[in-house]
Amino acid sequence: MQQIIYFFIKNKNFLLFALLFLVSFILTLQSHSYHNSKLISSTNFFSGKIYNVTSNITEYFDLKQQNKILLEQNSMLLKFQANSNNPILQKALDSTLSKNFKFTGARVINNVYSKTNNHITIDKGHNDSLEIDMGVITSKGLVGIVNKTSGKYARIQSVLNTKSQINAQLKKSKHFGFLTWNTQNPQVVQLTEIPKLAPIAIGDTIITGGNSSIFPKGVLVGSVANYTLQNNDSYTVDVRLFNDMTNLSHVYVIKNKNKQEIIQLQLSDDAE
Repeated sequence: MQQIIYFFIKNKNFLLFALLFLVSFILTLQSHSYHNSKLISSTNFFSGKIYNVTSNITEYFDLKQQNKILLEQNSMLLKFQANSNNPILQKALDSTLSKNFKFTGARVINNVYSKTNNHITIDKGHNDSLEIDMGVITSKGLVGIVNKTSGKYARIQSVLNTKSQINAQLKKSKHFGFLTWNTQNPQVVQLTEIPKLAPIAIGDTIITGGNSSIFPKGVLVGSVANYTLQNNDSYTVDVRLFNDMTNLSHVYVIKNKNKQEIIQLQLSDDAE
C-alpha cells in the first residue's frame, strides 16, 4: 500500500498532465464532429479486428471439434472391426476409406423424437450419392435408416419409430431379434424375438446383426436395461441406447458398395 502511495506522489505531475490532456481531448471531440467521426472510425476498425480475431478463434475451436469427430469415427470403425467375426468385414474396416463401405458425414438440421413415428433431417441428399435404405449412425452407435431423399437433403426414419425393424443381436451369445420401439422412452428401444434359451444379463451389449445390406455387423446399439419372457416362448429386451437420440448434431450415412450384388443374389435364391 505504501508503495502505491509513493508511486502517486513521485509521479503526481505526470498523472496530473495525463488527466488534463484526457479531459481536453474529450472536450475537443465533443466540439469537433470531424475528430469525433475519426475516433468512431478508428473504434470500428479496431472492433472489426477484434471480431475477426474472435471469428478465427471460433473457427479454430470448431476445427478441433471436427477433428474430435473424425477421431471418434476412426474409433467407431475400430469397434466395428473388433465386434465382427467376419474376416471380410474386418479387412474392409482396416481404414476409414473402407473397401466395402463408404461413410458420408452429414449435419442434423431437424430432429423429431417426441412423436410416435419420428424422423431426422440431414443436410446431404442424392446429390451426395445418398439413397433410400442406407443406414445412419454416429460415433456412438445406431440412429436409423434413410427413407426419403431430395437433391440436398435426406430424411431418416429414426430408430424411435414404430415402423422401424432393424436386425440386431446380443453380442455375447449372438442370438438375434428385431429392434422396435414402444414409444414410451426416447432412450430405450425393444429387442424382440430373442429365444428363451438365450443367456442374457443386465448390461449385455447389443449390436447390429449384419443380416442385411444396410448395416455392417457390429454397429453398437445399446445395453440391456431389462428383459421379460413373453408367452413362455421368447424374450423382449429393453435396450438403453448408447446414442442420446434427443441430442444429435452429426451423423454418418453408410453406403454398402456391394448392396446391389447382395440383393441380386438374394433375389436369385428366392426365385429357385
